[in-house]
Amino acid sequence: AWLLGALVIGAACFVQGLAGFGIGLVSLAFLPYLMSPAHAIVLITLYAAVFTVIIFIPLRRDFVLRGMIELTIGTVLATPFGIWVLAVLSPDALTRLIGLVLLLIVALEWFGLYPQGLSGRGWGFGAGGVAGLLGGAIGTPGPAVILYAAAQDWSPRTVKANIPASLIVNQTVIAIGYWWAGLLDRDVWRLSTLYAVPAVAGLAAGMVLFNRLDRARFRRVVFAVLFLSGLVLLLRG
Repeated sequence: AWLLGALVIGAACFVQGLAGFGIGLVSLAFLPYLMSPAHAIVLITLYAAVFTVIIFIPLRRDFVLRGMIELTIGTVLATPFGIWVLAVLSPDALTRLIGLVLLLIVALEWFGLYPQGLSGRGWGFGAGGVAGLLGGAIGTPGPAVILYAAAQDWSPRTVKANIPASLIVNQTVIAIGYWWAGLLDRDVWRLSTLYAVPAVAGLAAGMVLFNRLDRARFRRVVFAVLFLSGLVLLLRG
């Protein structure tokens, strides 16, 4: 069981290091088979809160503030509602819904229907709100932020800098909410120590490989991750 968990977490952290997101999208499609869904969500949130900071630091000079204030405000306001949803909505129903949304997003991209530009404060507030809801409810705040970032005229390095910058706030607020709700128990801290080595190794490998990707390949990687994660989430439930 540990080897399977290490493989899943290592792969998820590799994607996180490569693309600046994806730890929850990848890991939460498989970890609930190996541990309770609640423990999996809280565990990955802890890793994400730390790793987003690590990813952001070397890219901080590529960070741009435009559009990020609205994104941050939206996620902070909506995160408590996401934590509430986690307590009242069926995890299976929510997981399948997220999987379906991800597949629709990928279909828009692959068929050339994805919007090339989303300007205006409303899109930032909306994306931040959805990120807060999804992050609090099931530990996957990334999709809304990714879509918003992909529709801006940002370079791959700016995309990779801005996504973690937003998720730093998102994951920190969520972690505080989980602590307040009593979800940061002894088992979660034990699991975080148990899988620390494969998590760090995967993250480091992804960060090294990122420097070898051009913009087109980077975008293909982003949507390939979304497709695989969405398919697994939809089928697994």
